Amino acid sequence: MNILITGITGIFGAHLAREFKSLGKIHGLKRPQSDLSLLGEMAEEIIWHKGDVQDYQSLQRAIKGMDLVIHAAGLVSFEKKDQENLLKVNHNGTANLVNVMLSLGVKKLIHISSVAALGRTPNQNTVTEDHKWADSPWNSPYAVSKYLAELEVWRAAQEGLQPLVVNPSLLLTTDESDRSSAALYGFAKKGLAYYPKGDINYIDIRDAATITRRLYETGNWHERFILNKESKSYKEFLGLLASKLGKTQPSKPITGGKLSMMLMANRMIRLFGFKALVNKQTATIAQLPIHFSNVKVNEALHYQYRNLEDTFDWALNKK
Repeated sequence: MNILITGITGIFGAHLAREFKSLGKIHGLKRPQSDLSLLGEMAEEIIWHKGDVQDYQSLQRAIKGMDLVIHAAGLVSFEKKDQENLLKVNHNGTANLVNVMLSLGVKKLIHISSVAALGRTPNQNTVTEDHKWADSPWNSPYAVSKYLAELEVWRAAQEGLQPLVVNPSLLLTTDESDRSSAALYGFAKKGLAYYPKGDINYIDIRDAATITRRLYETGNWHERFILNKESKSYKEFLGLLASKLGKTQPSKPITGGKLSMMLMANRMIRLFGFKALVNKQTATIAQLPIHFSNVKVNEALHYQYRNLEDTFDWALNKK
């Protein structure tokens, strides 16, 4: 079996490559300047195709002869200034990919989406796979781009594609990666006095990759699954992280006044050309209680997740 993975040079794409390599030959779509370091020695085993999801012809060359496509490529940003690029990569890139698959008769697609694509609405604290998208100030430009990307996948399903969609929450990965979780570790190492009042939803990236493979092996086509171990309060989550790092646990909730000060500091950071840690939208969301339900995937697989302490030990290179 020939398996093409877009976004294979990213942290989740690399984990998916390792999970699926026992099932067939792994092909990777990469740009000329792509960094292959996350793949380690496996990079030499991959059959490489030069291209980009925004380049229709390169997708045609890469997808021809594939039995399965795993679409993990995407741009992650929560900045409004990146809205156009988010739409180009996440929405238009996905449209290109499914259109090429349909034209070549390649049917099977695993689409790596995000819980952000499900949307968030006021007064709804639990979100399931059946949650209906609604315009909301809580939906970031990234969320909009991922939602529109999913619409392209489900449109293609009506035209003969066989999709399996997974919606991961925050992927907890290693301290060396450039993912959001790694940035969280770096922030925690500085010592945290304050914590957001909301909840964090997360899953060990290794669990997310294994679950994706098992969902494929059990033939869950035309279905979507939230990949989320659980939700915890930021206080509990950051407290455990702080203890692992030998830091003082955060003890003060972020109030409205403190939040305003943080946002002002972040605006100053942007003025000097640096990337801010939060913006008004993401900071507000972090103050809210929300749970992304894993009932559907648990009923399908009865999967045993790694516990959070083990994940932190691995992520922080203590084991």
